Amino acid sequence: MKILITGKGGQLASELQLNCPQSVEIECLDSKALDITDATRVNEILIAFSPDVVINAAAYTAVDKAESDSEQAFNVNEIGAANLAQACKAIDAKLVHISTDFVFDGTKTTPYVADDATNPLGVYGASKLAGEQAVNQILANQAIIIRTAWVYSQFGNNFVKSMIRLMAEKPQLGIVYDQVGSPTWAAGLANMIWQLVLNHAESFKVSANQSLILNWTDAGVASWYDFAVAIQELAVEHGLLDNSIPIKPIPASAYPTPAKRPSFSVIDKSQAELVANVDAIHWRTQLASMIKILKNQSV
Repeated sequence: MKILITGKGGQLASELQLNCPQSVEIECLDSKALDITDATRVNEILIAFSPDVVINAAAYTAVDKAESDSEQAFNVNEIGAANLAQACKAIDAKLVHISTDFVFDGTKTTPYVADDATNPLGVYGASKLAGEQAVNQILANQAIIIRTAWVYSQFGNNFVKSMIRLMAEKPQLGIVYDQVGSPTWAAGLANMIWQLVLNHAESFKVSANQSLILNWTDAGVASWYDFAVAIQELAVEHGLLDNSIPIKPIPASAYPTPAKRPSFSVIDKSQAELVANVDAIHWRTQLASMIKILKNQSV
């Protein structure tokens, strides 16, 4: 099986490469090798490589910057997704397209399911939703859309690595307590995607005339404050930090950002667990596994 992965160098693409099954031939390309906003280039690359499945892990993810850079956010997240979908349709390839919890407004108090009403609060969420809609319109059941949230890994910049750095530098931190979701180790997300892809013929048959939308995060629920506290506990336990500092819970209103975030981002993973035949692991267990990797890298 031949798989083309976009977004090389990003957290998810890096984990997909690291955890690639031996039976799969992959081509992983960054934005210089494959600018997904360039339809001609997309067509050339996909025709040349002729993949069975494309995994689109490329995205404009600068949530706050997107508020003042909406044209580029939509270029990548909507037009780029549409270009990939059109090229996949032309060569009869499947597409796994990564999306986000930011398509929702966070007003629910129970986990979001795939067919809940979308209502993004900002440009980033709106551009990702537009990308979903383009993929669905062009490819229908030749595509699977995976919504995820709060992604971190050993690669790239993310909340976990930023917290460990700040905890080593600052005497104390204030972390938002009234935004709730589920952290996601990119390695676990990559594992679920590989299970889908290896069974891709059956996976794409689940929905008859539209793209299958699946949700995936690690199990369990946390606020950013809860997440930060756990990061510190595990970093101290594994020797990445010498000592703990005070962490103060603060409301989101005390930490204003250009983009408004959903206050509730918990998404229901039950359908994804069923389709991929993978059980979500609790976020704290996944966090401990990732911090052990960081510790081994620092030795």
